[in-house]
Amino acid sequence: MNFPQELKYTSDHEWIRLEGDIAYVGITDYAQDQLGDIVFVDIPSVGETLDANEAFGTIEVVKTISDLFLPVAGEVLEANPNIEENPELVNKDPYGEGWLIKMKPEKLSSIDDLLDAEAYKALING
Repeated sequence: MNFPQELKYTSDHEWIRLEGDIAYVGITDYAQDQLGDIVFVDIPSVGETLDANEAFGTIEVVKTISDLFLPVAGEVLEANPNIEENPELVNKDPYGEGWLIKMKPEKLSSIDDLLDAEAYKALING
């Protein structure tokens, strides 16, 4: 499993990476591995302002559909256009080309309250 140190994580298996005042959000390597082959990603919340832990979309695999939860409060700016045509990018490169959304966090400092790589690793390893 891959746990990039520069990211912050949630207990719902999303990650967030800040670039200036814009954040990228995706699911973790662990989450994509547990889900299996991703066949569809639906992100209807572009343009909406949501609270932390509010569902911003769903991810569909062969057997189930799972909700995606926003790590911090803020506005969903954009869905990754590449995953609409190629949802398998989330499986292949969850921390790179497989990002799900760009968002503008309400408070940048709220990202500091999320799990670091070591805390997330401890969470999934029980």
